[in-house]
Amino acid sequence: MKVGLYGGSFNPVHDGHLHVAETAKRRLGLDRVIWLVSPQNPLKDRHETARLEDRIAGVRALVRSRGMIVSAAETQLGSVYTVDTIRALKARFPGVKFVWIMGADSLASFHRWKGWVEIMRETPVAVVSRPWISLKSRFSPAARRFAHARRPSQAAKRLARTTPPTWVFLFGRFNFQSSTALRARCPQRPGP
Repeated sequence: MKVGLYGGSFNPVHDGHLHVAETAKRRLGLDRVIWLVSPQNPLKDRHETARLEDRIAGVRALVRSRGMIVSAAETQLGSVYTVDTIRALKARFPGVKFVWIMGADSLASFHRWKGWVEIMRETPVAVVSRPWISLKSRFSPAARRFAHARRPSQAAKRLARTTPPTWVFLFGRFNFQSSTALRARCPQRPGP
């Protein structure tokens, strides 16, 4: 089984997130995409993050596609960092071929994540183009560090079965929604 792991705050979730997940599922030939709703992004202010329950409910309301699963696995695992989540899921499900999914906006700041080099060495990574940032992200520290491991987009269907480090950048139509813009228009109730 090939499973995409799509983590984030989803604060709030929007069609741009769904576009990334659906693009990755289709282009990578994934059986499932698990949306890992983060209890709290360590790089973001806790006071600007809506309650976890509200964010999970928002993702569930948006995600109705077959093969999409909404999960609070990081909370259940007690995991704060993506690298720990990936390792725990790989240990628990050794027969599953996991792929980490992110938008190009995440690739641009990926080098700030704890254990980002280890993430690249733990599982294949799929990056989906996003407006305004796609070009900058392809020259980010992570993209440069792992330039040798980048595969052409035509190899996307085989990505889950390749040995990391390996990653692909998937170009496609842009979805211009962003959580930052949505929060600016409609402030949410902050978390606890």
